[in-house]
Amino acid sequence: MTALRWIAKTLALVLILVGLAATIVPHYLDRLYYEGPESGHYDGQRFFNPDGDSDTLRMPSRGGRGGFLWRQLTGDDDRPAWPETVAVRQTRPEQRVEGQRMVATWIGHATVLVQTQGLNILTDPIYAERAGPFGFGPKRVAAPGVAFDALPKIDLVVISHNHYDHLDQAVLKKLWARDRPLVVTSLGNDSVIGQVGVHATALDWGREKIIRPGVSVVVTRNHHWGSRWFADRNRALWSSFVVKLPGGNVFFAGDTGMGDGRWPEEAAKFGPVRLALLPIGAFRFAPGQMASGSHVGPPQAVQIFERLGASTAIPIHWGTFRLSYEGYDTPPKLLDAAMRCSAARSGSRFAAVRLGEPVTIGPVVGGAGGRTDDAAMRACLDTPQVRALR
Repeated sequence: MTALRWIAKTLALVLILVGLAATIVPHYLDRLYYEGPESGHYDGQRFFNPDGDSDTLRMPSRGGRGGFLWRQLTGDDDRPAWPETVAVRQTRPEQRVEGQRMVATWIGHATVLVQTQGLNILTDPIYAERAGPFGFGPKRVAAPGVAFDALPKIDLVVISHNHYDHLDQAVLKKLWARDRPLVVTSLGNDSVIGQVGVHATALDWGREKIIRPGVSVVVTRNHHWGSRWFADRNRALWSSFVVKLPGGNVFFAGDTGMGDGRWPEEAAKFGPVRLALLPIGAFRFAPGQMASGSHVGPPQAVQIFERLGASTAIPIHWGTFRLSYEGYDTPPKLLDAAMRCSAARSGSRFAAVRLGEPVTIGPVVGGAGGRTDDAAMRACLDTPQVRALR
């Protein structure tokens, strides 16, 4: 055991040195993914969050970047144990779902298959065993809920940003060879996707791609950052998406922190949100933490749900790759507690679903919903049961 621990720490040190070397060799690793005019979130060289970047630049835990990587690779931070593997019952979705009927299947992490209007839509598809370059990075603990070969023909893929746990070049290449889907992303990510011969349509925030009459995709703001290496930070833009559909829209948050909290309401202006796909994991980098600058936790995800006015939401970005400190099932447990504190409209639903389980999404729920502020949410969650969650 001692020898294995020494090997693990040695490997961790090597990986940290490799990462530091990446900052010393910018000519090779700092790729220029996009060139265009300056804007309210692009300075001519790099993108930025108009509501401020200090929270996404700051490491979410003690010891800086090197210390964070070390603890991630060695587990030397008293983190709660995760299962090595999670049992998953893989399913085979329908080939098509017609009309206003809608079915959503959580495949894992931020990958969801949404079927409606005869369209098969896939969000941030990742089938890799590890979320990182060269076979390194966090290892998948849960197999995809739908095997790649069981996926129906995919018509539309949306890619939120270029982090390895969201932009999987290998599976995009396989999808492109098999289905030739329309791939929509935000500025600069088309360059990364194009490295494997896949064509993507890259749009700025607020721009729209028409799919057919009555159906379109709008690239919308969220609060995050982008990088494939340490040196190419924010060379490509991050985003959320609104898929505008008859009978109610689909909102995909991508990967996001809260930021100014106004972007959910901006997305809601495109029409009623029938289904929201919202991240709830990778938020805790120290005991008791409820959110980080780059990742919302369940309480903020509930506030986003309220501000969207969504009728149904499915929690994503948890339980597939270990990216942070919290226990395996802490995100859905904390989500349940936060929803009990919520002022969301009556009849709306935001609760965990099983991997691979097709879920029929109900129609848009009418009526007014409330809005839970930070102080009220914190007070409501100040219970022994919530404090006991690691």
